[in-house]
Amino acid sequence: MASGKAIDLVKNELPVDEESVVFSGDHRTGLVLVDIVNGFCTVGAGNLAPRVPDKQISGMVDESIQLAKVFCEKKWPVFAFLDSHHPDVLEPPYPPHCIIGTDESNLVPGLQWLENESNVTLRRKDCIDGFLGSFENDGSNVFVDWVKTHQIEVIVVVGICTDVCVLDFVCSTLSARNRGYLKPLKDVIVYSGGCATFDLPLHVAKDIPGALAHPQELMHHVGLYMAKSRGAIVVSEVSFTPSKK
Repeated sequence: MASGKAIDLVKNELPVDEESVVFSGDHRTGLVLVDIVNGFCTVGAGNLAPRVPDKQISGMVDESIQLAKVFCEKKWPVFAFLDSHHPDVLEPPYPPHCIIGTDESNLVPGLQWLENESNVTLRRKDCIDGFLGSFENDGSNVFVDWVKTHQIEVIVVVGICTDVCVLDFVCSTLSARNRGYLKPLKDVIVYSGGCATFDLPLHVAKDIPGALAHPQELMHHVGLYMAKSRGAIVVSEVSFTPSKK
């Protein structure tokens, strides 16, 4: 684990001013869940799953479940990415993970109910960046079509890993928005409490050939910082106005 002094230094030098957001329904809003699958979140589920219970990851799962419930109650659109790989197609530098047909590539138990919700779109992807993983062979893009079909103006992004799959998707989405490919999308919001990343301390990484150290709290912060630097809105609180009766 990175020392507290090192983490404090980075946070002081690279601050992330987090906002709060209240959704009233005035702007068409969609929820994007990134790779909240067993292979990344469930203890002992695979090569990239936590080895022991992880507070940051379990907190992310809980927050994502609560958000998904609210969006589904309101029948607001939800898009869920599921990391899913063919066994003979590697994804360097990572070891084999989330192989199609295994439970690793399935949603965590607390989110499996999404499969039966009419407002939810599930997309299995075989690459880090969900935006790229949404392209079909004919050149169409499932995520782009989802935004346009539902006329989404704001997306809220949660999932794992903050600095890997979440960040890559956010950056590509922002670039596509800036180029006018995602109209009417305006805002990309990253909810920090609904994101998490993995922990690979330096002393452990040293014993793994080719591995890079990945201190969890530090890299989570860096992921949020990079997302904000690209134009995302990073928030620490998400709430909803009461439904009109």
